Amino acid sequence: MRGEGIDGRRITVRQLLQHTSGLPEYTGSLGDLTGKGRHTYRDPRTLLDVGLARKALFAPGTSWSYSNTNYLLAGLLIEKVTGRPLAEQITKRVIDRIGLRHTSFPGVGEERIREAHPQGYFAAKPGAPLENITEMDPSWGWAAGQVISTPSELNRFFAALFGGKLLKPAQLAQLRTTVKVPESAGMGVGVRYGLGVSSTPLSCGGLMWGHGGDIHGYATRPVATDDGRAVTADAALPTEQGPADVEAVLDTALCKK
Repeated sequence: MRGEGIDGRRITVRQLLQHTSGLPEYTGSLGDLTGKGRHTYRDPRTLLDVGLARKALFAPGTSWSYSNTNYLLAGLLIEKVTGRPLAEQITKRVIDRIGLRHTSFPGVGEERIREAHPQGYFAAKPGAPLENITEMDPSWGWAAGQVISTPSELNRFFAALFGGKLLKPAQLAQLRTTVKVPESAGMGVGVRYGLGVSSTPLSCGGLMWGHGGDIHGYATRPVATDDGRAVTADAALPTEQGPADVEAVLDTALCKK
């Protein structure tokens, strides 16, 4: 690997999935993603080069910072280990396995959502007019967020994941092994991060687990409890308290207030 302070020999797979690798974020250096640039195809290796060209955030394992570059590398590792495309592996091992009929990993060059869907709108800056941005090439998200799904199928996925239908007990225990997330990260109080998922304390006791998803025009927050009860909320609230309001909605739904 390249980039100041980046040494791939010192980074573990666990650190990639827990965001303790120190790898810098690539998404902020891709240029235009909402104008003509939203129709540009970007391959995973090019995306990784963008991320690794920057300076490491910290030495591996010494701190926490969310970085989509971690998921790029995780996707490339899947392809290296299996010898097969990431999209095929996600489809085979997750989508088909639990019967997600309306979930897909878009193919190369695919810009349209295949089934009935809400339109996505985006404002270039506060106060700017909303632009319909539904049709786009999502390749820049790749392993970090290119999958298209529905709220009900996200619920089904998280219920299956935390209900033990996708992982063996020992693997699920590893997924739930967490590190502290600094409050400065803006994810809330008491949030911790496991292997690709975060945990947030519920007001009624216990935890809600999940991983939000954002791309221009769309924002989703699916979560589930330890026993597999799941709910998904629209996270695109147009207020300064948006994240906190979404957490409150999810807490209310899972605590049945």
